[in-house]
Amino acid sequence: MAAIYSGIHLKLKSPQTPWEDKLKLARFAWISTQCLLPNKEQVLLDWCTHALTGWYNQKVEFSQNVLEGLWCYLDDLLHSRKLHTLLKQGKTISLRLNMAQLLLERLQEWACVDSKSPLCASTILSVCQGLLSSPALSSVFTTKYELMVSLLAKLCSLACRELQQPLLTSSPLMAESEDEVMTECLKTQPISDLVPSQVEPVTESPRDQPELDADKLPSKPKENLQSATLFDVLLQVLTCYLSVQRQQANPNRVFTMVTNQLIQTLVLLRHLLTSGEFAPSHTHLRLQLCRDIRIKIDSIVQLALFPSEHLTSYKEELLPSKEDSGKRGPGGAKGLLKPVSTILSKLSAQGYCEPALHYSVKSNTLSLLFKFFLESYAKGRGENEEAHRMLCFYFLTRLVPILDIGLDGQSSSPAKADQSVSVSPGPKSPSASFCSPESWSLALLAVESLLSQALSAGIYNVAADRIRHGEVQLNFYGAVGQMLFNQAQSSIPAWYRCLKVLLSLNHLILEPDLDELLSSAWVNSGCMEARVQRARQAMVYSLLQTYTKLRQLPRLFSELLSVICQPALDHPRPPLLSDGTSAMLRTCLLDTPPSQGLEICSSVLESIRRYIPPELVKEERGAEKMEIDGGGEKGTNKELNIDQERDDASLKLFSLSQLLHVVLFSLKTLDNASPLPIVRKSQGMMEEMQQVVEELLPLLSTKEKAVKTNTSSVQKTPRKGKKNLDQKEPEKLSESKTGTLWERNTEEAALLLKYTLVEVDTLFHIHCTKYTPIDSARSGAQSEAEGCAPVPTLLESLPPSCSPMSCLLLKLLTLQQMKKVLLDTPLPSEPGAAVLLSKAAQFILVKSEFEVSLEGEQVWDGQIGSVNADSYLVAHWYLITSNLPLIVPYLSKDDVGQVADALVSSLLSRQTDKGTDRPPGCLTVSAISSQLLQSPVLIELPSLFSATVHSLTQSIIGVLKDAPAPTVCSTLLKFQEKANSSEGNKTIVEDILASSKTGEGVVSLTHAQSQTLASLLQILTHLNPDGMNSEDLSSVFLLLLFILTSTTRQSEQMTVNPPESGDDAVFLANLLRTLSCLLEGRNFQSVLKLIHGGALLQTVASSLLWHSNNGRFRATRNPDWLDLIKAVQAYIKCSVQLIITRKSSVRLNLDQFVSYLTSKEMASRQILGRSAAVMSGKADPGASVLSVHLLLALLSSFCQALSSNLGKSEQMDQTLKQMLTRTTASLGPAVESIMNSQTISQPASNLGQAFVVEVVTVMLQCELSSLSVKEENRPKDTKLSQMSLYQGFCQQILKEISSAHRPMDFLVSSLQFLSAFYKAVRTMEERREEKTGGRELDELYMRILQTVHRLLTASWLSSNDVCELEPAVDELLRHLVEKSTTGQFNLLLLLIREGLDTGQLRAGNYKEVLAAVIIIKLLSGCQLPQSCSKALWLFAPQIISAMVFLVRSSSQDVSLTLPFTVPTVMSMTSLVRHGEGLITNPHHVILVLGALQSVPLEHLTPPVYQSTFLAVHEALFAIIQCHPQVMLNAAPSFLNVFHRLVASIMQEGRQRGDVGVTGADNDVYLQCSRLIERMYSHIAATAESFTALSAFMVAQYVTELQKVTLRPDIKLHLTEGIYRILDLCMEQDTKFLTAGLQMGVREVFNELYGSYTHYHKAQRQGEDKYTV
Repeated sequence: MAAIYSGIHLKLKSPQTPWEDKLKLARFAWISTQCLLPNKEQVLLDWCTHALTGWYNQKVEFSQNVLEGLWCYLDDLLHSRKLHTLLKQGKTISLRLNMAQLLLERLQEWACVDSKSPLCASTILSVCQGLLSSPALSSVFTTKYELMVSLLAKLCSLACRELQQPLLTSSPLMAESEDEVMTECLKTQPISDLVPSQVEPVTESPRDQPELDADKLPSKPKENLQSATLFDVLLQVLTCYLSVQRQQANPNRVFTMVTNQLIQTLVLLRHLLTSGEFAPSHTHLRLQLCRDIRIKIDSIVQLALFPSEHLTSYKEELLPSKEDSGKRGPGGAKGLLKPVSTILSKLSAQGYCEPALHYSVKSNTLSLLFKFFLESYAKGRGENEEAHRMLCFYFLTRLVPILDIGLDGQSSSPAKADQSVSVSPGPKSPSASFCSPESWSLALLAVESLLSQALSAGIYNVAADRIRHGEVQLNFYGAVGQMLFNQAQSSIPAWYRCLKVLLSLNHLILEPDLDELLSSAWVNSGCMEARVQRARQAMVYSLLQTYTKLRQLPRLFSELLSVICQPALDHPRPPLLSDGTSAMLRTCLLDTPPSQGLEICSSVLESIRRYIPPELVKEERGAEKMEIDGGGEKGTNKELNIDQERDDASLKLFSLSQLLHVVLFSLKTLDNASPLPIVRKSQGMMEEMQQVVEELLPLLSTKEKAVKTNTSSVQKTPRKGKKNLDQKEPEKLSESKTGTLWERNTEEAALLLKYTLVEVDTLFHIHCTKYTPIDSARSGAQSEAEGCAPVPTLLESLPPSCSPMSCLLLKLLTLQQMKKVLLDTPLPSEPGAAVLLSKAAQFILVKSEFEVSLEGEQVWDGQIGSVNADSYLVAHWYLITSNLPLIVPYLSKDDVGQVADALVSSLLSRQTDKGTDRPPGCLTVSAISSQLLQSPVLIELPSLFSATVHSLTQSIIGVLKDAPAPTVCSTLLKFQEKANSSEGNKTIVEDILASSKTGEGVVSLTHAQSQTLASLLQILTHLNPDGMNSEDLSSVFLLLLFILTSTTRQSEQMTVNPPESGDDAVFLANLLRTLSCLLEGRNFQSVLKLIHGGALLQTVASSLLWHSNNGRFRATRNPDWLDLIKAVQAYIKCSVQLIITRKSSVRLNLDQFVSYLTSKEMASRQILGRSAAVMSGKADPGASVLSVHLLLALLSSFCQALSSNLGKSEQMDQTLKQMLTRTTASLGPAVESIMNSQTISQPASNLGQAFVVEVVTVMLQCELSSLSVKEENRPKDTKLSQMSLYQGFCQQILKEISSAHRPMDFLVSSLQFLSAFYKAVRTMEERREEKTGGRELDELYMRILQTVHRLLTASWLSSNDVCELEPAVDELLRHLVEKSTTGQFNLLLLLIREGLDTGQLRAGNYKEVLAAVIIIKLLSGCQLPQSCSKALWLFAPQIISAMVFLVRSSSQDVSLTLPFTVPTVMSMTSLVRHGEGLITNPHHVILVLGALQSVPLEHLTPPVYQSTFLAVHEALFAIIQCHPQVMLNAAPSFLNVFHRLVASIMQEGRQRGDVGVTGADNDVYLQCSRLIERMYSHIAATAESFTALSAFMVAQYVTELQKVTLRPDIKLHLTEGIYRILDLCMEQDTKFLTAGLQMGVREVFNELYGSYTHYHKAQRQGEDKYTV
């Protein structure tokens, strides 16, 4: 056979053999093991490459099919496993060198022709991929650097073409999207979610692209496959090229090749991948692939353009000759001539990308280049450090002008260019594209990024720049700032961020243009877009913070006042102080010295007095003169000009008043510790403010006269002139509106100043005895002398204003006067004072305004200056609710009822508008009402509380009256008329008792009415029943009981929409919970006088059973039904407990209910339920079966309530025991009926198995409780009456509990039953006279143990399920071991020893081991007999050793951290904690520390990290608290484990910018930081063990702190903790740390120690003075 195949080589070379046969022979020769050719692989490769070369050189001819076959054959050879195996074995196989050129030509051909290319591009790419996959094969490219450059350039061009092709016809992006995208680009962050977000709007149908040939758009699957292959190959080529580039010995050559051939395509490709500007056809590109390509491009550019060898060349080009003289190296002449110019010229060149993308690519790349330059050259040592920073600065000065922003005056003004472009409708040229708003956004984003990087790198040293460099940096940054002001772009967020960065660099940069900054970026910035507002607020806060730190805030305010008082612009100014700006201003003013705060206030007052009132007075005189001169058009124009000046002046006045209000309310108040000069200065400032107010308030009446005069003059004009009256009417209306504007603003400003004066004056007077209050009413209010005027006479004389803000301010002033009257009047209850206070309260309330306050939900940000017609109602309601204790005592009963009705109405609207979105931090009427309802204030106001209850009662009655129920209407009317009276209550009690038995007079409610009642119930549950008086509590309780007994859903609705009838169960469950809550009221005794306790129980039970029998709950869902059952049980328990606790005819009331439950009617209902189940045979049982379920709930809850009260007195025990016996006797048949119905019809869908198990458990516990009651003549061996039932249940549970997946509630209830049953069996064994040796008990013990072990090892149990089961398993284990024998306990220890098998963990069956670990943890906390306890702690060292090994083994697999490692650590912790004094050998505790060292803390999700962190922390805490003797020898090991926690929380709690963790994750790390602080305090408390290591702990801390920038909240807790360790450090420790730490770490320590000395140490020394 070998001889036959040996001629293949000759046939391949023979020209007579057809090429199709040659290709077949070549394929056969490659795969056949019987073909014997010397060096077969090399021969076949050479033949294939020779054939391809010959065809492309036109030396050989064959068909296109053969050509494609040859390429596919070559591709198969290069990817074959056989070839790569031979190469790995060292066999020499190579390709022809011309193969590289052949591939490059094919790639060039693909780039030039359309998709009709004769060759499949994916095959060429696959060949390249196979060729580069082996170093031996890739040598055809790697041996020649130029070939690698050409290959990379062509592949990058192809990738750019692929990404750009769909964008050729798409429109440019809008400015907003560019802003967001380019922010990510300029920060050089990896691409994230930008790809899908940017793709959706670009989708277009092929019909919309006529200029693209259809053949250019192949089918989408092929295109996706081809693109994916292209980018995979590109990543491979980038990796290979980067390796070759690093091997090049000549950096100049690399620089030249990269700048000439690669830089343009690389930066374009990077921009496209980073910004996500590609079409939907490319969304398949993996994000990780895009990131990898981007990282490779970054590495290539940085290594090629900025190597260390080129530093001299950059110095020669960038640094001025005087700064670089004498510093050039000897090899400088051999370097590059002008590298910066070369790079920037390549970026600025046209043609390498689409014109629409050119500026985006360039601006993005400039920031990237500066980042690389800083990383390469910014760091220097010693004297060179400053030179390197200056080099970076000069590079920055070369980059910024490339953005064409007119920085040096070389380029045209962008503003003018914008105008020219907007006029010309033709297509934009590339140079003119910058003038579009999108390009402004890009330019400012690039400038922001460049400046931010300069700030972060610290290249600007202010002192060095001024002393040694002639302020060259200051001048440059000043030019940038000047450009920003000349070309202000206040609608772009990046513009504000640029200003913010310049402020952070040096405030002197912008200080010459401070007025322009305040005007453009704050006062006159009118763009209200959310992103712009956030950026503006950040800039304003930075400005305020900067001048606060400089202690120059008064100077800033001086400039701000001058800007405010400048002539107004054409457009109205935006609000000066928004909510965010006001909060920032308050923060800064709190850090300002009091003298400067007062200086600011005086400046504002001076501006008000200097600028505003003279202008207004001048305007008044001008108006009078115009009236004398006469009318006409000229007079009308003058009048309009004067009105505009009035509006301008009034707006300035209002802005200044609002500013003064915020400043005064933000300053620290005067107190008795304030220096006397400050008090005097404050006194003078307040007197000056009083004078300003006195000047402004009379001005209002003058303005009112002027308006009337002007109006009359306008009316007279038609008589003198020749125009028609109709033509003058619009002028009259316009003038009226304009006059109203300035009058309203002036009035608001005057009242705001007045309110601020009164409020601050009162506050100063209360807190500072050295301050003399201002006589705020000395301007004519004579009644003020009597001290009883609720409103100043001057304010009462003001005309009624239509301004909402004026109304609110008048109410605030009235409120202040009320406070003053209450403070100054000896007896506020005097008739005169009481009348005035009542008038003032009514004035604040204003019923007419109050009635419309809830028609629509409004929003208010809490600022007085923002109150208008759209927010006044919220502000008014807030004023009322926040001052209720002051207002309510002086309101009439009707007024209080009005407030209560408004409260209830707003809460109802909140219930219906839950899904409405509200702005964060804003107030609404319903939100304020909800806070009032939940606050303790409401219960302290009995009249309002009672009125609220009455309002709720009336609302409920109103809903019931609207429902059709003729027989009940009379009852409701009588109850409504005689509410809170005995006659009305007796009437409704009679109806309740009658309806509960017969169902007569039932009210049919619609779905909407039921929802309204549910909302009212929700409000009622928030009211504390202890605050209700007897009448209110009786009315509400009886009304709710009436709803329970006498209401149902309309039958039409139940038939039309049966699924909604399940809401009945939810409604009744809420109703029963509300009734249970009211039962606990302090005054509930009044209800028991109207209806007996037994009747309460029987009424509810009979009513629910009646509804059940009538099919009301037939369509109820299982969870809703179980929820109703639990509510019924809770009500029964509360009622029984109430009867027993209040000793309200206990025997009589309880016997009445027992008789009802055990009556023949109930027994017949059980029989009916069983027969109905038999008859139906369906999965959904009938109503009678549900009635049996309900009866079970009633019986079981009643038994539980009785048994819980046993043991209090012998007489009570006998009474309760008799009732328990009767009830338990009825409970048994009921359970049996349920068991039979389950067997037949399986009603588990309506009643869960868990409930039946719970009922049987209650039966068992009640029987055991009855046996515990002492009774004479009772035999000792008395058995349980239902023992056979219990045994059958036990057998069934042991069989089924772990056999398959079970609901969690069933598992918990089953474990609880096993606990009770084992206790019962043990009790019976102890009481039995004839001892059986305990064989039955031992057998049950073993079976329960095995069952629990099988349950814990079940594969269907998750980690959360196991945690949920632990309390029930713990209870069962306690019952098992509390009186266990030595033999039984040995069985348990044997089970544990077999479970702690490390072989199971290695085999992957960790749950077997986890079961033993959980049992150990629970067992260590159990109370054991002495012999068992001794055995456990003798065995404990072996357990600890085994678990230490388990922790170390499981820690190697991070996936086992949460399900296994953490529970094992917690189990060890439990052993250590409970082994205090019992674990005698400290070595075993030290072993635990060794295991904690291996617990993983890195690369965990926040929930897993929290669990792991908490487990390790609790283990350390148990050791330091329970085994202090171990700390004497194991302190270093302890600190090593603790340092792992500190280092991990520092790593996880570092600042991450805008990305990273969510709010919930932040809470995780914050909680962990609190635990670190607590552990530091415990370490400091055991100082004797750690004193010698305190300096070591501090050194570890500052070393880790130097690596990260912590979040402020986490840093606060860690700092407070390390302060405790610094308390242990002696002076020599501090000196040692200062001398021994490295430079950067030493600076961190000095900062830490400085704050410790300033804050913590001073406070501790102050506390020590008072410590004995």
